[in-house]
Amino acid sequence: MSVLHITKNNFQSEVLESDRPVLIDFWASWCGPCRMVAPIIEEIAAENDRFKVGKIDVDAEPELAAQFRIMSIPTLIVMQGGKVVNQAIGARGKDDILSLIP
Repeated sequence: MSVLHITKNNFQSEVLESDRPVLIDFWASWCGPCRMVAPIIEEIAAENDRFKVGKIDVDAEPELAAQFRIMSIPTLIVMQGGKVVNQAIGARGKDDILSLIP
């Protein structure tokens, strides 16, 4: 599966109504650590189908960034059943990211 580009327009259907956990990467193009995490996020998305993987560009989607009180990026959030079940701030390795997902 490929990484979903999540916007305010598809957030309800792709995240809140998802029947699987959703790993969300809050990022921005100018963020160095975000660029370091990006290939890991792509790899995780390609290897897994038991959960969804999405990215939210904080510059393009300021409402979603504000809704989740994103103050630092990259921030990884795992949502399940419409609720945040795990969160991590900063660049992480693949194993650390996978350990966030129930």
